[in-house]
Amino acid sequence: MSEFLSETEGCDLLTRVFRARGYTIARNLFFREYGVEFHIDGWDAKARVGFEFLSSEDDDHDDLSLVEYQALWTAQQLGELALFIIDEVEPLSAADLAASANEFLDEVAEAIKSRMLVGPQKKVISLSKKEAASRGGAEAKRAAAKKKASATKPAHKKTATKKAAKKQTRTKR
Repeated sequence: MSEFLSETEGCDLLTRVFRARGYTIARNLFFREYGVEFHIDGWDAKARVGFEFLSSEDDDHDDLSLVEYQALWTAQQLGELALFIIDEVEPLSAADLAASANEFLDEVAEAIKSRMLVGPQKKVISLSKKEAASRGGAEAKRAAAKKKASATKPAHKKTATKKAAKKQTRTKR
């Protein structure tokens, strides 16, 4: 392997990294969702996690327009998929690519964990660690406030007041 990776070398490395993290990566599939159509370099259809290495080697830059990229980004922000996109514009070493992929997969794992804690009605995927932590913290604060509010409700005071009122009514008779 050279100091900088070709698309083939990069995709081979990404496949190993994603599989080591538990993903079932299929290579070079046709992706057709959200109005976007292209050959994706690696994709786990069940987990909806994958990668695309854009290079001039395979003329990939024409595969994803800015509009298509934005459609994928929106789907990612909604938690519908997680797609790691690398562009060859800045050459990467194997170590840099592996580190970037692992950081991405850490964020995916954290977002999935956060989504499990929050519940299925609120999907959050591929957020930065800081964003995921703040969202999880906000949910925890809301739950604690709700619990505190329900604990301070004067439920037994109402009962006690009703009993006292009955006693007063009986003694007045």
